[in-house]
Amino acid sequence: MRALVTGANGALGPSLIIFLASKGWDVHALVRQPNLDILGRIPAKVFVGDITSPKSLREAFQGVDVVFHLAALLHILNPSEDSVQDYHLTNVIGTKNVISQAQQEGVRRVVFFSTIAVYGDHSSSVLTEETIPRPDSIYGRTKLEAEKVVLSARRNDGKPLGVVLRLSAVYGARIKGNYRRLLRSLDSGRFIPVGRGENRRTLVFDRDVAQAAFLTANHPAAPGSIYNVTDGHFHTVEEIITIMCDALGRTPPRLMLPIGPIRRIVGLSEDALRFFNRRAPITRASLDKFTEDIAVDGRRIQEHLGFSPQYDLAAGWNETVAEMRRSGDL
Repeated sequence: MRALVTGANGALGPSLIIFLASKGWDVHALVRQPNLDILGRIPAKVFVGDITSPKSLREAFQGVDVVFHLAALLHILNPSEDSVQDYHLTNVIGTKNVISQAQQEGVRRVVFFSTIAVYGDHSSSVLTEETIPRPDSIYGRTKLEAEKVVLSARRNDGKPLGVVLRLSAVYGARIKGNYRRLLRSLDSGRFIPVGRGENRRTLVFDRDVAQAAFLTANHPAAPGSIYNVTDGHFHTVEEIITIMCDALGRTPPRLMLPIGPIRRIVGLSEDALRFFNRRAPITRASLDKFTEDIAVDGRRIQEHLGFSPQYDLAAGWNETVAEMRRSGDL
């Protein structure tokens, strides 16, 4: 079996490639800019190409049975007006190009990595695949549009080509963004949480994502479906911080800052710095992100496809910290 992984040198690509290779698959890795330090350690044939340039995709797609489409422009807070076009070009047009090339080459399945960001704010309700998406970011909106492209695609025999995985917050040694910053802050002992930490989060370890992707690539019932991918539990922010500190060998923060006054202070600072054309290190949006409640139900993929997460939160963070320390990233 031959697979193509787009965005192969991103946060998830190496873990997925290693998993596929362990199952005996031949892997093509598509990257826009080759990172030899990463790609030299993964068992894949590397192709340089850009999903926004169809001609650059042809060679990588040859002889491929399954495409795992990871390449995307990821979430950032407060994107500029100029970046809106970039999101559409990469996440929507790029996905259309991947689907078109897959159809031309007779690929039997495309596994599309989406995000729970497509749901948007649903006021603390538990989110399922039946929840009507209301994305509130350009990232979420373009990923939802790309989902529609994938789910409407058909193979030559008329059967659905694609399956959508809506990933909850993924963590692992190559994590980026908020959880990486949180881990470093906890390790330095400089982090003080805002609020009681009772708001919920939904996470999944990167190796479990690889297992879920492998299942959807092989299961006959998967094409045409959407699956939330989680570790099967809801975790409070307080629980997550405690487990991360345990993995780091640090004492969890004892202090807590009240949300209301801190948000007012952050807002005043943000407005003042904006007057001088400077960006605040902490914004209302980033504070709201930390305190929002996100509870996503991941039972469908477990019941339909037999997905069984192998890592609970403690095991996943212990692995993450150990690997980051071995590589010098922590």
